[in-house]
Amino acid sequence: MAGGYGLAVVILFVGAPALLSDFRLRLLTQFLCLAMVAVGIGLAWGRGGMLTLGQGLFFGLGAYIMAIHLQLSDAGPGGRPSFMVTGSGVPWWWELFRHPVVAVVGIVAVPGLLALLLGLSIFRRRVKGAYFAILSQASAGAFALLLVSQQNTIGGSNGLSNFRQFFGYSLSDPVNRQLLFFITAGLLVAMVAVVHQLMRSRFGELLTAVRDGEERVRFLGYDPAVVKVVAYAVAAVFAAIGGALFVPVVGIISPNNVGVVPSIGFLIGVAVGGRATLLGPVLGALAVSYAGSELSARYESVWIYLQGLLFIVVVAFLPGGLGSIAQMLWRRRPRPTADDSGGKPDPFAGAGQDGPPLVDDPGPQAMPVSVRTGDAQ
Repeated sequence: MAGGYGLAVVILFVGAPALLSDFRLRLLTQFLCLAMVAVGIGLAWGRGGMLTLGQGLFFGLGAYIMAIHLQLSDAGPGGRPSFMVTGSGVPWWWELFRHPVVAVVGIVAVPGLLALLLGLSIFRRRVKGAYFAILSQASAGAFALLLVSQQNTIGGSNGLSNFRQFFGYSLSDPVNRQLLFFITAGLLVAMVAVVHQLMRSRFGELLTAVRDGEERVRFLGYDPAVVKVVAYAVAAVFAAIGGALFVPVVGIISPNNVGVVPSIGFLIGVAVGGRATLLGPVLGALAVSYAGSELSARYESVWIYLQGLLFIVVVAFLPGGLGSIAQMLWRRRPRPTADDSGGKPDPFAGAGQDGPPLVDDPGPQAMPVSVRTGDAQ
């Protein structure tokens, strides 16, 4: 397993910059930003059972904070963006992100604190399942509508665009664009490592236990709401960082990038790759983003329907993602009879077929809770 991760890192940091053209490398950088969102969804949905349909909210917060800083940086000290032709000047909340350090802190802190507040208000009231999914999706839709209504402050439906610099480095320089790729790739690898460590810790055991049997975890003395809030906030921060890096790579951010449809698009990549695995969400997000880039230019309307069909097929027939096809074929291989095997039991008999539950439902009653109880008091 470690060898596979090492090979993926080598391909990412050595193979991609050496083999891809400047345009393709920029496109890959854009896909890596979306993969960051997928890593967080994999933690919250795949490991925690929380169907997060509104990650566009946090993606958009990080993106707009970065866009505001880049616009002010391009305007110079005391300047204001060209689209603000009316009004009394730069809004006070824009001025907060003029300094680069404050902007970076805001990209992490604002979505993280909002996720903590939303998570506490939702999970303390034991809202879960389809109700949580609808609430999260509604938050992304409301955020997009709010952005559209703010024409004079954040560009309305046109959004913010035409960025020239990234923390003082020209975005038109190919060397700087390659540096931006390495920054994005490095942060993505760091996020995967963080999730890997979380899942190997006591928190990972609790998160899986909450997914499989929330009431039983509560009976053991733990608070499932706190566990879910932490996972939800980590996923929000990952989405915000992906959104912040998406802005200088693509050169524009608008309500179309943060609404309901993009939020569902994030989820489709995770479902296709396998939400309960570590690298499945990353690979799924990269594959769906690439397919969308290739197909949407030629068949834009067809790609939207194909996305929906792909999501339905994967959730209904391949809940473990496309990566689970090999595992399913292995389980369905011809098995030796009792006479052929000398009466030894098949070690794969009775293994789970459907992967983790779609949302945070109670799970099968026969499944034991995978949490140690030594310090549950």
